[in-house]
Amino acid sequence: MNLAARYIAALIITSTVYTTAVTAAPKRPNILFIMSDDHAYQAISAYGSKVNKTPNIDRIAREGMRFDRAFVTNSICGPARAVIMTGKYSHLNGFVRNGNTFNGEQQTVSKLLQQAGYQTAVVGKWHLKSTPIGFDHFHILIGQGPYYNPTMKTPTGNIKHVGYTTEIITDEALKYLKDIRDPKQPFFLMYQHKAPHRNWQPSETHISKYDGQTIPEPATLYDDYKGRSSAASKQAMTVAKHLTPNDLKLVPQRGLTEQQTKYWNKAYLPKNEAFEKANLSGKELIQWKYQRYVKDY
Repeated sequence: MNLAARYIAALIITSTVYTTAVTAAPKRPNILFIMSDDHAYQAISAYGSKVNKTPNIDRIAREGMRFDRAFVTNSICGPARAVIMTGKYSHLNGFVRNGNTFNGEQQTVSKLLQQAGYQTAVVGKWHLKSTPIGFDHFHILIGQGPYYNPTMKTPTGNIKHVGYTTEIITDEALKYLKDIRDPKQPFFLMYQHKAPHRNWQPSETHISKYDGQTIPEPATLYDDYKGRSSAASKQAMTVAKHLTPNDLKLVPQRGLTEQQTKYWNKAYLPKNEAFEKANLSGKELIQWKYQRYVKDY
């Protein structure tokens, strides 16, 4: 081969290698979106909680990104989810309050990722009323969903589960990752918990976790919000006035199995009897309500 031929051959080989390097599709990352509901930053040790230790959440915070200055356009449950799905303000995506029905025909993050070659799934709390569109797989709570023994909606029909909802959602998410998805394709999984939304029902594992402890009270516990804007003065979220007997576990909990009822009553009945006997009022009553609420939370 003469010099010119060698030069041309070298150019062809170099060009082929370069073209292959440029056109080879980069490996696309898997996307796992984890969401909890009404989860205060003060309950996460990555944000400074001294009471509630969350080592696994803290590890994710260390290895990834932690939001210290986050902004939300609509903090109500369903509307917040619609904003996440669409990237649009509530008045533009049409879901402005709980009770609306989400229009899944509009553009969503799951549809865009499907078009980009991702397999998409949502497991856990959906709370948008409509059936998920843009997902290859879904296993979702119906409405708000209970803390125990949920019925969940799937593409093939409803499934009745027995157990604690947080654990069931986790198991179903793992099942999707291990057994259902195609390992050759990138995935987008929205893994969404009901907890710790009201009415804060703990699992058997954690139901007595804070017994014998006194959780520090926040500075705002006795605030009456007088003289504030209507958003603060007319809210119905105070410990003193707005926690119901169901919130405070003073009435029988519905939907439990016989075994679940046994450990529930064992944990709460003696404390409830002591509370009734004490006949608390004023500041002492607020203190009791706060301790009951925050330990369950």
